[in-house]
Amino acid sequence: MVSRSCVAVLLAGGLAACSVKPDSGRPAGPDDAAQRSRQEPLTPATPTPPTPTAGTLPAGAADASPHPYAGMWVTADGHIRQELRADGRYDEARGERENAYTGSYRISGTRIEYADDTGFSADGMFDADVLHHAGYVFYREGSDTHRRARDEQ
Repeated sequence: MVSRSCVAVLLAGGLAACSVKPDSGRPAGPDDAAQRSRQEPLTPATPTPPTPTAGTLPAGAADASPHPYAGMWVTADGHIRQELRADGRYDEARGERENAYTGSYRISGTRIEYADDTGFSADGMFDADVLHHAGYVFYREGSDTHRRARDEQ
């Protein structure tokens, strides 16, 4: 006979854990729970979804606020335009060539990681309305920083 007893353990991310042990014929006590936690790996009972970041939006979050960095990012001369969509996809145009590069991205803090549909990957860093990526400097389209950079050319 097997009984299920839950151990009140709070893991990173707010996960609770339970373990299964053969029934010894007596009720489980606090010492039993401590012993099981040392002997058996804890298994999440119900995973808590991660905090939404671009590229990891939970199902049904279409009407959720987009990530703060989602939107159009352009070089000062406007030759390269990179749209970071709220669904975690990006689309980069170069000059007259639309969809020159497409793929997915993920943002963690101020770091962005790209996974292009052709298989290569790249990264970049945000600094307010500036994105440094692959040796280029992109500006949030329409921002004061973008206007100043465009006027300096």
